[in-house]
Amino acid sequence: MLDPTVFEGALVAGGEAQYGADGGDHVDFRDGSFNGPVAGKVDNHYYGARRPAAGWPHQVGVIPPRAACFQTRAEVVRLREALTGGQAAVLVGQDTVHGQVLAGMGGVGKTQLAADYARTAWQAGELDVLVWITAANATAAASGYAQAAVEILGADPADREAAARAFLAWLEPKATATPCRWLVVLDDVTDPADLNGLWPPAGPHGRTLVTTRRQDAALAGRLIKVGLFTEAESLAYLTTALGARDRREPDEQLTALAQDLGHLPLALSQAAAYLIDAGISAAVYRARLADRATSLADAAPEVLPDGQTQSAAAAWSLSVDRADTLRPVGLARPMLQLAAFLNANGIPETVLTSEPALAHLTRHRAEEQDRTPVSVTADEAVGALRALARLSLIDHTPATPHQAVRVHQLIQRATRDTLTPDQHDQLARTTADALTKAWPAIERDTELAQALRANAAALTRTAEDALYRPDAHALLYQAGQSLGEAGQVTAATTHFQRLTETTRHRLGPDHPHTLTARHNLAYWRGEAGDATGATAAYEQLLTDQVRVQGEDHPHTLATRHNLAHWRGEAGDAAGAAAAYEQLLTDRVRVLGEDHPDTLITRNSLAYRRGKAGDAAGAAAAFEQQLTDQVRVQGEDHPHTLATRNYLAHWRGEAGDAAGAAAAFEQLLTDQVRVQGEDHPHTLATRSHLAYWRGQAGDAAGAAAAYEQLLTDQVRVQGEDHPHTLITRNHLAYRRGEAGDAAGAAAAFEQLLTDQVRVQGKDHPHTLNTRSYLAYWRGKAGDAAGAAAAFEQLLADRVRVQGEDHPDTLNTRSQLAYWRGEAGDAAGAAAAYEQLLTDQVRVQGEDHPHTLNTRSQLAYWRGKAGDAAGAAAAYERLLPDQVRVQGKDHPHTLTTRRQLAYWREKARETPRA
Repeated sequence: MLDPTVFEGALVAGGEAQYGADGGDHVDFRDGSFNGPVAGKVDNHYYGARRPAAGWPHQVGVIPPRAACFQTRAEVVRLREALTGGQAAVLVGQDTVHGQVLAGMGGVGKTQLAADYARTAWQAGELDVLVWITAANATAAASGYAQAAVEILGADPADREAAARAFLAWLEPKATATPCRWLVVLDDVTDPADLNGLWPPAGPHGRTLVTTRRQDAALAGRLIKVGLFTEAESLAYLTTALGARDRREPDEQLTALAQDLGHLPLALSQAAAYLIDAGISAAVYRARLADRATSLADAAPEVLPDGQTQSAAAAWSLSVDRADTLRPVGLARPMLQLAAFLNANGIPETVLTSEPALAHLTRHRAEEQDRTPVSVTADEAVGALRALARLSLIDHTPATPHQAVRVHQLIQRATRDTLTPDQHDQLARTTADALTKAWPAIERDTELAQALRANAAALTRTAEDALYRPDAHALLYQAGQSLGEAGQVTAATTHFQRLTETTRHRLGPDHPHTLTARHNLAYWRGEAGDATGATAAYEQLLTDQVRVQGEDHPHTLATRHNLAHWRGEAGDAAGAAAAYEQLLTDRVRVLGEDHPDTLITRNSLAYRRGKAGDAAGAAAAFEQQLTDQVRVQGEDHPHTLATRNYLAHWRGEAGDAAGAAAAFEQLLTDQVRVQGEDHPHTLATRSHLAYWRGQAGDAAGAAAAYEQLLTDQVRVQGEDHPHTLITRNHLAYRRGEAGDAAGAAAAFEQLLTDQVRVQGKDHPHTLNTRSYLAYWRGKAGDAAGAAAAFEQLLADRVRVQGEDHPDTLNTRSQLAYWRGEAGDAAGAAAAYEQLLTDQVRVQGEDHPHTLNTRSQLAYWRGKAGDAAGAAAAYERLLPDQVRVQGKDHPHTLTTRRQLAYWREKARETPRA
């Protein structure tokens, strides 16, 4: 018979006999599984020789030593609050258990946080029993429980299975037993399923703490996600860890190093040890880390600090292996490889589920299965993301689709380190294919476009020269185009400047992709406000294209088209029209009359005719063009809709403002139907419609339309988009037209500040806003201030755009006008006389601006006292306006009124 004094502890505390009678589960050590009891069966085990039960307090297992430079983080406080009661308690059945799970990627310091909590609670006398178990699998967890039973209950060490069951039963709260304050720590749990039946029982006096990389739904409600160090914590850690060195590292270098390492505690500790062992500075270490030839393993110290057993890269490799076993089996690793090339701070899910991404996953499955597999579906790709998220290798939040996937930069680096050079380059181009495929043709969603650009920039860095072999990938051009279309024209110019230099270096100066990069650079230089520079760049490019590709190559013809455009934008409307005429002849010869490029050239030629002063001729040309486009491309083709836009515009410029407004209204209906409400062209048409409503006399209606449009543009295109700024310009102007000159001036002043910030002080749009600001200041009563502002503006126009640019000539006209309004009528007349000479030379006698200057010259002659001279000048002007603009044009009618007025002033009342 057994000695009752030896067995008493086990019986009183709920030992083996009682546990079996209660129907508890048991561990089957043959396969590590946990099985339920057989009904009605009572297991009685006799341990034989055993050690006496230990008294309380008692610790089982070894708490990992405290890291040398342990940081007291926010998680320390959160964990203590969660495990000491209150709202953090978790309901399990009808009981309350203080159980928490510290989850996060490898290297964030979960074990150190758990050890800190356990050590603090133990030293504070809060615990009677502390059990620390490294629970990498079910067998390890059960073995830890068995050891606790041997030490605390005096269980038989030979029967580990029975001992484990005895310990779990002993943890069950019992009304007759002395309360025991216990803490069980299950460190580094690999799979939550390993804890099925092994989770300590609920009770008012017990606490359970688990650390794991897993974030499965089974752990929800108990999870505390452990993140990275903050910047301050990283700096404090590195400063302390490196404090014993002879020289102190500058804070900026340590901060930069922490950023390079993504504020990951494990990486920081290993980097600090490496710096000390190698005797190098943080700057040198950062340079080595940035070198692709240096792997993360090479940047780790030979002897790891703080009792660490593996490098960060090795820890993550195990996590990837485990993720690859989760469903869909074998897809986690290839998915992580794609994510490793993209933006660590947010990858759109559409990129990782695009056709090229699915093809990559399918190829990987084929290699694994050594047979032709079923194609991977988008759902399976999402499943691979979920598997990675469950192992804390990525964060996957489908609720934010544009930044659905986040992955630590060092995990990305470690993943890329495992690739051979060929695999690296192939994956880089595959990822570029995926980004390109996910990129919408029309960027209606500005947040998505911004996310795609950020990912393209990240891929460009990580891919290195892979995107230039064997040629420049289309993504490189798409990213720059997107910048420009988003209104970031200066950034687009910088992008294509860099791309031009890179393609020239890697592919050669005459490679087609180098020439294409130069073409884009010239275009966005013009869009950024440098029309003259764009013209010069296109001229140089054209020479090289003719030499390399030939005169009739489509790219050569496209360059001639853009060269003509920017000549016109630089002020040479007549030269632009002549260049388009020559180009049209060649395009008809090479491509045919109905080719889309030929039709585009006809469009541009008609537009430049209008800009050269022939608004009626431009309208007629667009009318003919529209007939051909409907026949060739159809009524709903984007180019057909664009032609209707131009036709409506030049009808208005020819004097029919109401007709222009009606045409834009009809066009808007069709664009909403075909292209959608938020399409950039639809928004542009709303702007034109508002403009011509105002020109037709409905200033208040125009202002209201601009206000509604502005709200939509801010939503769709953003506050700083050039089109949004233009709408603010129109809205401010219409405010003035509606009678609020002071309000218009104030609005232009606010707009000017934003344009200088976004577009620069020398951008044409910025200069135009200064012109409007000066004008409405004058209209608000400050004629002298307006004249002074136009004088300053004129100097900048001459410097930026040249003396003969149309905008420079227009500023001279405004300056002359406000000098007159400020009281110097004779000076105004003299200024208009000088201006007229230059306008005839530059723009021609029949240009609308030339005719307007003649009108102003006549007016100010009259205001200077020469009424008869004014009447005579208006009399000479009238037949020219009737011939050029038509007898019903608003300017013609104005001239007739002025002629009558000045005849009367000249005492010719009967004729008036």
